[in-house]
Amino acid sequence: MMLRDSQTIRYYQRLTDAITDLWHKGYRFEEIRLYMEGYIACLRHSNVLEPYLIHRLEEEATKFLRDPSNFELSMPQPESDYY
Repeated sequence: MMLRDSQTIRYYQRLTDAITDLWHKGYRFEEIRLYMEGYIACLRHSNVLEPYLIHRLEEEATKFLRDPSNFELSMPQPESDYY
């Protein structure tokens, strides 16, 4: 990940957590993409980050959204008996 600014990282984490949560609630990819675009637009309008940081955050969030491994259901690992 190329994000280095702590504020940008926090926004990225909030966004990717929300994206994952929406996926687990059954939202479709297109709906989640629209959510992400709205989130990015709000960051741009609020001026809380420099435009180049928002651009980097958007690139990383898009990579996250397009990576299917971020949306796989994890299977619980069986516990081993060490008796």
